[in-house]
Amino acid sequence: MSVQFPPSAAPRSAYPVDLLPEPVRRRLLELARDGEPVAAYVYDGAVAAERARELRAALPEWAAVYYAVKANSFPGVLGALAPHVDGFEVASVSELRLASAARPSAPVVAAGPAKSVPVLTALVRAGAEAVNAESLLELHRISRIATAEGVTARVALRVNPADIPISGSLHMGGAPSQFGVAEPDVPDVLDAARALPGLDLTGFHIHAASNNLDAETHAAYLRWCLEWSERTALACGIDLRHVDIGGGIGVAFEGEKPFDVARFGELAGRIRPPAGVKVLLEPGRYLVADCGWYAAEVTDVKSSYGEWFAVLRGGINHFQLPTSWDIVHNVAVLPVEDWPESCPRPAAENTRVTVVGELCTPEDTLLRDVRVDRVRAGDIVVFPCAGSYGWEFAMHSFLGHPVAERHLI
Repeated sequence: MSVQFPPSAAPRSAYPVDLLPEPVRRRLLELARDGEPVAAYVYDGAVAAERARELRAALPEWAAVYYAVKANSFPGVLGALAPHVDGFEVASVSELRLASAARPSAPVVAAGPAKSVPVLTALVRAGAEAVNAESLLELHRISRIATAEGVTARVALRVNPADIPISGSLHMGGAPSQFGVAEPDVPDVLDAARALPGLDLTGFHIHAASNNLDAETHAAYLRWCLEWSERTALACGIDLRHVDIGGGIGVAFEGEKPFDVARFGELAGRIRPPAGVKVLLEPGRYLVADCGWYAAEVTDVKSSYGEWFAVLRGGINHFQLPTSWDIVHNVAVLPVEDWPESCPRPAAENTRVTVVGELCTPEDTLLRDVRVDRVRAGDIVVFPCAGSYGWEFAMHSFLGHPVAERHLI
């Protein structure tokens, strides 16, 4: 079995420490003085709020922004976002509760390929704006729950389109997937769903874009989703009131051009959705990636057969993204001057270093071959752009080490 490592960072150098905002540096140094090895996420809710305001302001009024809670479910971040989004997208009872706590009575939509009866029951009881149904069986379950509760559940059918005739960086539909209903099966599923009691079929959920950095392509995708939904609803006798295009707005890493939100908003403004149709976007990573930093203390620095390693108090049990997404996620080194005089302090200077974690597996590798001016035992390695799919995406229980703390600036 081959070991999965993130790509080599060579010839990149680590970020300068002043790339880290001063409040982040200050908070991490405060944590370092507490006496326990630092392993923490630090979040700035104002950064997430500003990103949401920027997107909301760029979009036409007919477009609604629902934050995908899975990207970052920390209550402080949800609270910062709550006034600046139109609702939340949730995938579990826990996320439903977190969204409700952040903003009571906030509209929610729900997705997920294997929603259990308890999850569906909670969504129906909460009056979800739309449960994005993934199959005919799920529609039957929602119908049975809604009938037993004496209510009507609003449902959108999640669709796996056969093809999206748009070039660019989108992940196209048409591939076998556990998500949604394959487009050729949609008419039969809708026909069966119309006969079920307790359901209000309001429209469609189409999530076929992922990490798209091209604003023009994303606007074209938005237009295509609306045109497809209107055409399909007319053909299948559905009163179209709801189209959810999912998330998919990308986050630029080093060397990539950021998504042009102003241009996207300009192009979206030229689109006219069908009368009476609410259009939802579900950004997650785009809103919160820049609001978080993962930081871990260097417990040791060592050389092995000519290669240097910085060993962290933390790793994929705290921050799995670089390995699982196969990306170069660069770091900054925050110097910490306190060190016991009686102990040697190993250091690597003006050389390439591989940053690894505390777990007993070589796959616990977060960054390879990055050049550093200096990294010492006791310093703090900081990963910017760690506000999304960080703490939530990690392997918390592996080896039983303490989970990373979370702090809000």
